[in-house]
Amino acid sequence: MKLDLSELPTLFVVSMILAGLTIRLAIPLAHACGILDRPGQHKQHRYLTPFTGGTGIFVALLTALCFLAGYHPEQSEKWLGLGISSTIIFVMGFADDILQLHYKIRLVVQAIVVLIMTLVSKVVLADLGNLLPDETLALAAFAIPFTLFATVGGINALNMIDGIDGLSGSLSLMSLILLGTVALVADNQPNLMIITALAGGTTSFLFFNLRYPLQPRAKVFLGDNGSTLLGFLIAWLLIDLSQGSNRAMTPVTALWLFSIPLMDAISIMLRRIWQHKSPFEPDHNHLHHILLNAGYRINDVVFAIISVHLLFGIVGLTGLYLGMPELVMLAGFLLFFFGYFYLSLHPWSLITALRHLHTFLGLVPTQNHGFFLGSYTPEEAENLVRMISKELRPSLDSLIHVVKNKTSAHDEKNQYAVVVNMRLLDANISMTKGEIENFVASAQERINKHCGVQLRPFVKRNPQNDRRKQEQSDYSGNRRTTDRRKDNQKLLIFEAIYDQDSIAEQNSTNNQLNKENS
Repeated sequence: MKLDLSELPTLFVVSMILAGLTIRLAIPLAHACGILDRPGQHKQHRYLTPFTGGTGIFVALLTALCFLAGYHPEQSEKWLGLGISSTIIFVMGFADDILQLHYKIRLVVQAIVVLIMTLVSKVVLADLGNLLPDETLALAAFAIPFTLFATVGGINALNMIDGIDGLSGSLSLMSLILLGTVALVADNQPNLMIITALAGGTTSFLFFNLRYPLQPRAKVFLGDNGSTLLGFLIAWLLIDLSQGSNRAMTPVTALWLFSIPLMDAISIMLRRIWQHKSPFEPDHNHLHHILLNAGYRINDVVFAIISVHLLFGIVGLTGLYLGMPELVMLAGFLLFFFGYFYLSLHPWSLITALRHLHTFLGLVPTQNHGFFLGSYTPEEAENLVRMISKELRPSLDSLIHVVKNKTSAHDEKNQYAVVVNMRLLDANISMTKGEIENFVASAQERINKHCGVQLRPFVKRNPQNDRRKQEQSDYSGNRRTTDRRKDNQKLLIFEAIYDQDSIAEQNSTNNQLNKENS
C-alpha cells in the first residue's frame, strides 16, 4: 500500500502533538525525580533544566514506525532493526545524562547499534560514489568498518554541538528539511515518512527549547538521549538515501547536508589533538562559543549558524541536481572544511572580525563587564589566572585572556596583562547587571584581601582622547611611547574552566603536603 502525499501533513501534525504532549508531561516528572541537567563545569546554563527533549523525538520515531509497518510491511525486518537500534541509543543517552558514562562505554554501545543497523536493517555504506573517473569507489570488505566510523561520527557530531538553546534542534530540523527535499524528489516514501515524523517531533521540542519573548530560557534540553538519537537517525537517513542502485543522492551530497555539525566536530577534535589534549575533552571552542565571545546574542548565534548550514545544504543540492562531478563537490567541501579548521585554530582573529561585523550590522550586543590587571611576569600571570578562575567560574560565564605588553630594551622578561571579561547572556539584563556589578565588587575585595592585588575597572577608551596616543613630553623631558598599548597586540588566550571537584581535590592534596612538611 502506497502512502498518498496528502497524508504527510497528517503524519507531521500527529507526531508534533504526541511529541509535544510527551515532553510536557516529562518536565514535571523530571523535576520530581531529579532527572535534571545541573549547571557547572563546561556548561553555560544557570538553572536546573530537564533533559527530556529526547522523549519527544523517540515518540515521533515510534509514530513513524507505526506508519511504516502499515504502509511498507515488506520491509518489516528493516524497521525492526531501526526500532531496536534507536531504543538502545536512546536508553544509553538517558543513562549517560544521569550517570555520566565514560566515553569508552558510549562508543561500545554506539558500535553495537551500528552493527544492528548494518546486519539487521542492511543499511550500510557500500560505496563512496563516483569519485574515480567513470568508476564507483566500492568499499567492499571495508563497508561495515567505514559505516561504523561514519555513523558513530555523526552521532557524536550532533551531540558535541549541542551547547546553546535551540542550536542542535534547529540544525537537526534544517538537515531533515534538506533530506526531505531529496526523498521527495526521488519519491523515496519510507524515508520521507521517517523524515516527516522526526520533523514534527523536532518542531515540538524547539517550542520548549528555543528562546522567544514568552520564554526567555529553555524549559527543556535535548540531552544526550535526544542528541545521540537524532544524530543516529540523521546518519541512518544520509546513508540509506545515498546507497543502492536507486539512490536518491550521492554520498558526497550527504556531507553538504550535515556540514556544520560535521565540520565543527572534526575541527574541534583535530584542534584538541593539535594541542596535545584528549579529543573527547569538552571545551568552549565550538563555533557557537566563538560567536558568543564576539558579543552575539544566543538567538543571533542560532540564526547565523542555521543560515550557514542552509547555505551549505543548498550548495550540495545544487551540485547534485546540476550533475556536478562528485570529485569537484568533494574538493569544494574539503576547501570549506580546511577554512573552517584554520579559523578554529585562530579563534581570537575570528572573534575580532565578527565584532566588527556585529557593529556594522547594528545588532544588539550582549553586555560585558570586566577588569584589567596590571603588568606581570609569565609566572605571575599564570598564577593570577588560576586564582581568578576559582573566584569567577562558580557563577559567571567569563573569559580570561592574557595580553603580552610591549617590552623595552632594558626589560629582562616579557610582561603580561591579565584581562577578565564577563558576559551577560540572554537573561534578564536589568537584574543580571546589578548582580554582576555586586559580584565584581565582591571579587575585587576577595582578590585584594587574599593576594594583595588591586583591581580596577576595565573600560573602553576613546583613542582620540587617550593622551598616550600623543607624543607629549613630561617634566623630565622624556616622551611616553605612542605604542605602549597598541591596538594590534598579539593575544595569548587562556580559557579558565571552573571545576569544583578538581579544585577540591587539589586543596586536599595541598593540605596533606603541608601536614607532611610540618
